[in-house]
Amino acid sequence: MVRAVPVAERLPPQAIEVEVSVLGAMLLDKSAVASVLEILDDSCFYRESHRKIFQAIISLFERNEAADLVTVAEELQRAKKLESIGGRVYLASLLENVATTANVTYHAQIVLKKAILRRLIEVATQIVSQGYEDVEEVDELLDRAEQQIFSIQEQRLKRGFVPLERILHTTFEAIEKLHDREGGVIGVPSGFKKLDELTAGFQKGDLVIIAGRPSMGKTALALNIARNASVEHKKPVAIFSLEMAGYQLAQRMLCSEARVDAHHVRKGTLPDQDWSKLSICVGELAEAPVYIDDSPGLGVLEIRAKARRLLAEKKIEMVVIDYLQLMHGPKGAESRQQEISMISRSLKSLAKELQVPVLALSQLSRAVLTRGGDRRPQLSDLRESGALEQDADVVLFIYRGELYDRDNEDLKGKAEIIIGKQRNGPIGTVNLTFNNRYTRFDEPAFVEEQPIIGEV
Repeated sequence: MVRAVPVAERLPPQAIEVEVSVLGAMLLDKSAVASVLEILDDSCFYRESHRKIFQAIISLFERNEAADLVTVAEELQRAKKLESIGGRVYLASLLENVATTANVTYHAQIVLKKAILRRLIEVATQIVSQGYEDVEEVDELLDRAEQQIFSIQEQRLKRGFVPLERILHTTFEAIEKLHDREGGVIGVPSGFKKLDELTAGFQKGDLVIIAGRPSMGKTALALNIARNASVEHKKPVAIFSLEMAGYQLAQRMLCSEARVDAHHVRKGTLPDQDWSKLSICVGELAEAPVYIDDSPGLGVLEIRAKARRLLAEKKIEMVVIDYLQLMHGPKGAESRQQEISMISRSLKSLAKELQVPVLALSQLSRAVLTRGGDRRPQLSDLRESGALEQDADVVLFIYRGELYDRDNEDLKGKAEIIIGKQRNGPIGTVNLTFNNRYTRFDEPAFVEEQPIIGEV
């Protein structure tokens, strides 16, 4: 039987000959230095002597000086590192192993691969050590472990300063796409024409708060948006439902899609003619890339971990959380207000990390009910924390006047989506209709739109 070599005794992944080839190419060709810099830094080299040589070459390159055998030797001599790398003889040997500099990018990728493997081993060892210590919460340890693993990939892809010229080129391409695209929607579409005109869709990295008093239709609007994005535009959507069970959400989506009375479905009194509608819509919705997690009482760390995994597996393009006040924040909050603030910041961080819009539903404070006159919500009504207003890129309020004046027939079925804040666009009001039987928002056949108020 062959005895397995203990991990501690095994040689870490490395490619010394390839490192030599990369350094030799950098000594021969200045353009090779620029190519390698886009892929490697000094920490990617296994041998310390190679790290020192790389640092010397880069120092000369940054000063716009030639980096050849003579100048690099002098640079190392000034830093008192020449002898420690093997002297001028070793530097000269680097050139003997380079036939051409044409393959330097390929060789640099090999060096990077070995460096990533070493980093994985290092992180895995740290995780094992932390697991044995048993001094912190399991959820925190899992989140830290996941962050360490993800940081390896992020570090590999991370870029430093980018010239304005390159950013302008990318920006102009985006403007061209916006011009060519029908409706000017560059983000995830909501499916509501006027709302998409004002927002250009929900943008990557944005935290979008959908707020309203109970029964205003927050969940209905979120499900309508999720349906429009996934069914009409094939955008994968993740839904974290902290309030309702998954089957309840599915039932709502099905009734909304088929336009059948949800009350009849719940009572088991659905008319025969509606069964065919449901059957057709089941097939259509079953193909929608919507993923629902109805685990109760999820915390920030759990949602972040689950969203990361789903992004890797299904390439989700939007996250919906129903609703924010049911989440548990990180430990250490001294008050509920501080906890909500921590949750808010974490959700904004999640949106930026995953580069998808995060739609978080939120309750409004009772101040709306006690305010005289107009009860349309304001930013100050966001419940329990001013941080929501600060962290959110977009705040959408749902207002249905019929809930406050049930005898007014003119208000029946009318709904307003008020853009109370939009960091990069105008605010204003979008008029929709709401059908309570189907729990569905729709475009009105004709309404007089409220004027756009301005930009914030």
